[in-house]
Amino acid sequence: MNIHEYQAKQLLKKFGVRVPEGYLVEEGSQLDQRAQKAAEQLAIERKNKVWVVKAQIHAGGRGKAGGVKVCQDVTSVQAAAREIIGKTLVTPQTGAHGKVVHKVWIEEGSDIARELYLGIVIDRALSQVVMMASTEGGMEIEEVAAKHPEKIVKVTVDPTTGFQPFHARKLARALGLTADQTKEAIHFFGGVYRCFVESDCSLVEINPMIVTRDGKLMALDAKFNFDDNALFRHPELVTMRDLVEENAQDVEASKYELAYIALEGNIGCLVNGAGLAMSTMDIIKLHGGEPANFLDVGGGATKEKVAHAFKIILKDPQVKAILVNIFGGIMKCDVIAEGVIAAAKELALQVPLVVRLEGTNVEKGKEILAHSGLKIIAADGLTDAAKKVVAAAQH
Repeated sequence: MNIHEYQAKQLLKKFGVRVPEGYLVEEGSQLDQRAQKAAEQLAIERKNKVWVVKAQIHAGGRGKAGGVKVCQDVTSVQAAAREIIGKTLVTPQTGAHGKVVHKVWIEEGSDIARELYLGIVIDRALSQVVMMASTEGGMEIEEVAAKHPEKIVKVTVDPTTGFQPFHARKLARALGLTADQTKEAIHFFGGVYRCFVESDCSLVEINPMIVTRDGKLMALDAKFNFDDNALFRHPELVTMRDLVEENAQDVEASKYELAYIALEGNIGCLVNGAGLAMSTMDIIKLHGGEPANFLDVGGGATKEKVAHAFKIILKDPQVKAILVNIFGGIMKCDVIAEGVIAAAKELALQVPLVVRLEGTNVEKGKEILAHSGLKIIAADGLTDAAKKVVAAAQH
């Protein structure tokens, strides 16, 4: 699960991490008045006559796409809010279709002396948290890693001991912070680490982390990803979920506990098991096709769950053929066959359907499909299934 920048900053603030103050303004009536009130309130509270209006979408690269405006007066704040809200921002992370902006964050301007980078992820090979820092703040970390890998310094944190001052000092030294700034960095980095661990994050990225002209450290932007499997422990985080920002099929799939990720191809995939699903996508590409999705119905799917999975796949207008690839263990092939038939009849399926079944009750499942009266293309083996579905999608 992702959250917006303004929500990430609110979360960091709870852990003692310094962030710019601001107010959220959403689309709707009296936009000018609400933007004016936010700007004037910041001017009173922060005694600041520079404001930044920032589009709130689940994607980076907003500034280059026109989604971030620095304003010198209240009238400019109002104009920026009007311009950005309702605009479709196209960035490298949104894809060509872009994302429509429904809300902006109006925050106090910051007097920036330096822009740095700070990120935290989990290194699964080491079973430890890794904190990364770089002097190249404001740039995509992937670009820094490709062109200047020596400018990224990492520290690994053993979860049994947690983040320690020596970790902060190593990062601070690599970033060229002064002695006073290093003292603050111990508190700053420690707060980010606690936020990461206690919130069950899979990623925290502060880019840029800035040093102000008076020597303070601040998170000027923030990106969070959370471990979906741990959200049951954090009902307060679940309320931050913005369904408008998510793919409609992803939202629908989550209602039925289906693991679904939309892709750019035209071959729908319905598979049980994440490993088999990835292998299915690989072999489709090997034979010249492009998968339209990753969809794992799980090991204990019911007929109803399979039917819902079909509906989600068919909501993608790019889908020209569907491959059902099931290895029946806990899940029985005859149950899958019944679900496939029920969905195909209910949806009056028009696209070609290739089915490959193996495992428990496979003969019974194949018999059910053969006597269904539907135009189902049976496949023997994964390679045969991939060739047939690629061919079907091309006609």
